Amino acid sequence: MSSLKTIREQKNLTQEELSEKSKISVRTIQRIESGTEPKGHTLRALAQTLEVEESELKDQPQITNETDEIETGIEEKETPVNYSYIKMINLSSLIFTLLPPLNIFVPLMLMFVMKQKNSLARQIISVQMIWTVLAPVTFMLGIFLKFGKQFTLILMILIVLSNVFIILRNAAEIDRNKKLYFRLNFSMI
Repeated sequence: MSSLKTIREQKNLTQEELSEKSKISVRTIQRIESGTEPKGHTLRALAQTLEVEESELKDQPQITNETDEIETGIEEKETPVNYSYIKMINLSSLIFTLLPPLNIFVPLMLMFVMKQKNSLARQIISVQMIWTVLAPVTFMLGIFLKFGKQFTLILMILIVLSNVFIILRNAAEIDRNKKLYFRLNFSMI
């Protein structure tokens, strides 16, 4: 059974309903479900509509030519996802919420040690990188606005709690739906 058909049935959608939501023809969906590999716009539209990673819609890993890898510089292959490891990588940031550089480096080290070089692990680290940049900027803006010491203390607490919330919400989403709740449309690593 094709990945698309499996995911479509899990979401309780007919081919016609998926076609309507994704703006991909029913005939194209039928071809993909019978073995044709989705590509480009079709792959992106179906993945977005079904709220899954594009890699989940591919039935078999693409076989690439060694010369293509050398010419394009693509040598790294995405590893299979172990969701318990992904959850550990995510929760490792929680321990170092008060030490911002470590909330990036520890998950990054765990990603390599646990051999989880996949898009979920990269997204977790990318979100922490963005938070690490935005937290001091927000704090500095709060200081420059000169609302007083109490405001500064409350702002610091809110900044830390925002990261705790992001980490815990992502952990819950990994458990429920095997994806991240807070993620970026790009990867920083």
